[in-house]
Amino acid sequence: MGLLQLFLVLSIFCASSVVGFGVDPALRISVFDELTLGEGFDGVTQVQGFHSESRAFHFQGSSREVKAPVEVSEQMVQKLRGKNEFTVLVTLKQDHLNSGVILSIHHSEHRFLELESSGQRSEVRLHYRTKGQQAHTEVFPYSLADDQWHKVSVAVSASHVILHVDCNRIYERVVEAPYMDIPEDAAFWLGQRNAAHGFFKGVMQDVEILVMPQGYISQCPDLNRTCPTCNDFHGLVQKIMELQDILAKTSSKLSRAEEKMNGLDGCYCERTCSVKGVVYREDEGWTDGCRNCTCTNGTVQCEAISCPPPQCPAGTVPAYVKGACCKECQPVCLFGGRELVEGDQKAVRDSSGRCLLFECRDRTMHRVVPSEPCPELNCPESEQITLSDRCCKVCRGHDFCSEGHGCVEHSDCVNLEAGDCCVCKDGFRPLRDDNAYCEDIDECADGFVECDSKSTCVNLPGWYHCECRDGYHDNGLFSANGESCVDINECKTGRNTCANDTVCFNLEGGYDCRCPHGHNCTGDCIHDNKVKHSGQIWVLDSDRCSVCSCQAGQVMCRRMVCDCDNPNADLFCCPECDPRLSSQCLHQNGLLTYGSGDTWVENCQQCQCLQGQVDCWPLPCPPVDCEFTVVPEGECCPRCVTDPCQADTIRNDITKTCTDEHNISRFSGSSWIKHGTECTLCQCKNGHICCSVDPMCL
Repeated sequence: MGLLQLFLVLSIFCASSVVGFGVDPALRISVFDELTLGEGFDGVTQVQGFHSESRAFHFQGSSREVKAPVEVSEQMVQKLRGKNEFTVLVTLKQDHLNSGVILSIHHSEHRFLELESSGQRSEVRLHYRTKGQQAHTEVFPYSLADDQWHKVSVAVSASHVILHVDCNRIYERVVEAPYMDIPEDAAFWLGQRNAAHGFFKGVMQDVEILVMPQGYISQCPDLNRTCPTCNDFHGLVQKIMELQDILAKTSSKLSRAEEKMNGLDGCYCERTCSVKGVVYREDEGWTDGCRNCTCTNGTVQCEAISCPPPQCPAGTVPAYVKGACCKECQPVCLFGGRELVEGDQKAVRDSSGRCLLFECRDRTMHRVVPSEPCPELNCPESEQITLSDRCCKVCRGHDFCSEGHGCVEHSDCVNLEAGDCCVCKDGFRPLRDDNAYCEDIDECADGFVECDSKSTCVNLPGWYHCECRDGYHDNGLFSANGESCVDINECKTGRNTCANDTVCFNLEGGYDCRCPHGHNCTGDCIHDNKVKHSGQIWVLDSDRCSVCSCQAGQVMCRRMVCDCDNPNADLFCCPECDPRLSSQCLHQNGLLTYGSGDTWVENCQQCQCLQGQVDCWPLPCPPVDCEFTVVPEGECCPRCVTDPCQADTIRNDITKTCTDEHNISRFSGSSWIKHGTECTLCQCKNGHICCSVDPMCL
């Protein structure tokens, strides 16, 4: 289409009138109107809002319980259940750096829909459950907690999520569709996640849920335009002309680039990681002992696996299984008043002194008949030891470790008098209570060592090293804390960046560029298009925790050093220096207390305490590129599986269909009741039929 035709088409559209916007009251859920001001509103007061005609409430304190009554919640659920197009709208003014929940709809531990604003990490988070019954969080990097009024809307339309702030489209993403079959007894919370966490601090008004497409137009009517304005049209014509010029230049560059690329068609470069003889590709993840590892840009990055305490049913106890990092529930046998797990052996002697050996198998003790007699011992009887798990005696000092042990990573097997045990190597600490798996101790991060001012601490496997800072070099004499580092004379080596009109003077740990007598050398710096004088120190506008200085024409920036003895220390940059009890946080279980700046992992989330407020966000998982995945019990990240019937998440391929028992084609993702039964549910998973019996139906 030429420019003239485009001009005519847009002119016709511009002549059209703008369609008005109206909302059916049956599709609108006004959350404030559905709440009653009762005892649950401790710490919440009604104030003058952004719009004087609207109800606004000021949320403060941390002892409140703001949620809709049961009968009102049921009505809200009826409007939302099964809907795939809705919009959450709110006008708010959130306290600076506060992290809190705006609206939360959850049942038991499942969040069906929750909108959260994190001032600590400058994020807006949308939590929901997918149709595969998996918890999902969509994170939008944006800061609402700036003590300013904002109009916020989050519109969900099938697999699209759109975030508007102050009538500006900030993000639009394609995500997995939310699962909105909300139970009738779900709870609607406002300004908090529950009675103990996620407290929003600030002012909110006009909190609504519109069950319709493009609900954000109700908040921003100007977005409801069916055609561009004349100003938009002229700007569009100008942009098209600019794009035509860019296209011509780009085509020429692409033609030259194509000639150069012809010789590289057969090349493919990718940085891989080699671990224990196995090569992993970029972003590929694996489990190494008690660590989850990922290959990132040719470097292996690992994090320790967090093992939740297993909830074992009756007749089982938690125990370690070979090849697994976390304890798993194992069946037990009762023998002689003691509990033995699967595979444990017990030796007993009858009245005649004969030794009988029993082994726990399938919850029952079975007699083990030895295949060969006990070997003869070459030690006196006084040096012979009777063991509880075998009939044959051994000599004192017997090498149990040579018979096989479970000491795996950075752990050594040590012989005891009647057995063996695992001990972590020097410089490593245990990842399990039996010391079978150990991880390196970061002596630098844990503060076990201290390098002097001329050097920095560098962690090594099982040890550390003090490395000389810039401006110093090692004199060859060994020193544990870096005292072997001596000053480099930049005047002598010529390693300086002084301008031609200045003279280099050597200083301790560096140098200074000074202006010779009789010359005019300013030494000023240009930073962010502003002139900074030599010697001037300032704080970055984008990061209050970083300071910069102008040194002889060079800008030097570094992270602010935390001095907790300084009463004027910035507690935001140095949360570890905050001594106030009000800045401590209570753990989700209500038993542990964390100080400001502390971090921990809970329910597959990374949590942080900052000035009395808890903020949690999902743990990052390495991407998995496979057709079928499952999240194993006790773990947080999905793993690839080959059996589609074991998968809880699949990438549906509509081209792969299934043929049921009546030769009817079923699309991938569809489910049906098997013919002739009432309780057997079948599902098509990319050409594979998976059937299971519903025990609740039986």
